[in-house]
Amino acid sequence: FVLRMSALNISKKRKFVADGVFYSELNELFCRQLAEDGYAGLEVRVTSATIEIIIKATRTQDVLGEKGQRIRELTSVVQKRFNFPEGAVEIFADRVANRGLNAQTQAESLKYKLFGGLAVRRACYGVLRFVMESGAKGAEVSVSGKVRGQRAKTQKFADGYMIKTGHAYDEYVETAVRHVMMRQGVLGVKVAIMLPHDPKGILGPKTLLSDVITILEPKNEDFRAY
Repeated sequence: FVLRMSALNISKKRKFVADGVFYSELNELFCRQLAEDGYAGLEVRVTSATIEIIIKATRTQDVLGEKGQRIRELTSVVQKRFNFPEGAVEIFADRVANRGLNAQTQAESLKYKLFGGLAVRRACYGVLRFVMESGAKGAEVSVSGKVRGQRAKTQKFADGYMIKTGHAYDEYVETAVRHVMMRQGVLGVKVAIMLPHDPKGILGPKTLLSDVITILEPKNEDFRAY
């Protein structure tokens, strides 16, 4: 799909929209298929010959399946859906460095806790504690819907430091939303995690927050009388 787009002479605007739709459709497919395997997002890399799709998950062995059968099935589904030629798509699985700092994994975990009948408050505080112990700067969990009784309401649970606006929000805060189909109705689950600063850029962004000021020590200069 994306390869054919580059072959055709289409406008930049249409190409960005087409790429966004492609990414969204893949994300939706993997969200449904790999929910129980700790699916945590994907990355699409377009090379000159192939399209590489990297699935990030906590349990990569389950994503691959027995002798790589499951990942071959997913490759085939993507290939047929977007009319790619044989061998044009390659799907890889990559392990998440720290699942406690991944909002999608934690939202999925909370979803299964609520499905299992755990009390909302207890489930949310469990997720918050795990996220904060994993080294996050802050976290916020909100559950909306008919939690108890017929009246729908939103319950918010927060811990640590959380920013809400600006460019730093885009870099530092990771969010995920899941829908839990409960018997009394649909519950909306939202998890927001503020990542720590990491100079290597593995566990969090490399760039410092704009209000963090580093004061350097002045050099000891020797002023001699001339």
